[in-house]
Amino acid sequence: MIKFLNNKFIYYFLITLFIFALDRTSKIYVINIAETYGQVDIYINKFLNIILVWNSGIGFGLFSFEKQFAYNLITLIIALVNCLILYLGIKSKNFKGFIFFIILGGSLGNLFDRLYYSAVPDFIDINYNDFHWFIFNVADIFISLGIICLIFVELFSNKEKERNEA
Repeated sequence: MIKFLNNKFIYYFLITLFIFALDRTSKIYVINIAETYGQVDIYINKFLNIILVWNSGIGFGLFSFEKQFAYNLITLIIALVNCLILYLGIKSKNFKGFIFFIILGGSLGNLFDRLYYSAVPDFIDINYNDFHWFIFNVADIFISLGIICLIFVELFSNKEKERNEA
């Protein structure tokens, strides 16, 4: 049992580290472009652009504040939520734990930026016919993907429980 737990935690740690490193690498690359050329405005195709935007709010620029107190409070709440995600990931079994650590990897990437830069660099701009979705980053992709997976796991596990109880 102890060996299994150790292997499980090493596996989860590596997943979290990989996502964190992928996020940091992408952000450093885009920030280096901005420092070299003064801005980042890369047209990839008619649906995807790379544009650097500094986000001082939470996910997708929501709750952006100029006041330092509000920013610090939100950062503290995010750090506490990360602790909760870590706890839930450790306590969860099977696929759910994996999902929590995917979310944690992305969340730690954004938390690092909030602490280091006092804002999160977002740069992926998806658009269609002049409708632009929120600009986001690699960490946001993993956070969103993890939350969607958690929703599906909960929906299907509840249906499975209902079938077994009937």
